[in-house]
Amino acid sequence: MLAKAISKLIFKIAGWKLNGNLAPDQRRCVMVAAPHTSNWDFIFARAAFYMMEAPIRFTIKREFMRFPFGGLLKSMGALPIDRSKNTRMVDAMIRIIKDTPGDMCVLVTPEGTRKYQPRWRMGFYHVAIGAGVPIVLGYVDYAKKEAGIGPSIYPTGDVEADLEKIKAFYRTKQGKFPENGVL
Repeated sequence: MLAKAISKLIFKIAGWKLNGNLAPDQRRCVMVAAPHTSNWDFIFARAAFYMMEAPIRFTIKREFMRFPFGGLLKSMGALPIDRSKNTRMVDAMIRIIKDTPGDMCVLVTPEGTRKYQPRWRMGFYHVAIGAGVPIVLGYVDYAKKEAGIGPSIYPTGDVEADLEKIKAFYRTKQGKFPENGVL
């Protein structure tokens, strides 16, 4: 697989390492990717997921799927969302997970942006509950030059308690621009 070979090369040149792999029960999930403070996050995270052979998919506005980048984005796992129909993103993602057979990890950045935001968006949590899948904690850590997979969180419905477990994990990870992090 060319993408896996390129990903290994990126990690070698950058001096990064991969930590962990997806367990069989993690191959159908909502994958949180944090901290998200730089455009480089996507490069390192996507490379890590290629090396793990993780079935990563990510949502993108349907308009971005046109020429010249549509084919490339689709091959990387893009799932087009039609926002012109006033589709609620959470409902659309639940539908995609439920309607897609087999392994599938839908990647979500809870910050929603690379810039500082005072709180995380909670759509990922509601998608996991609605689709009946775990939340797997994927990360990039610039302090350690490492990307990987952390634990799975099975949402209990106690949002505050579950979110505290998630944030406790991410407090040990450093973004490229830590001042833009929420935790």
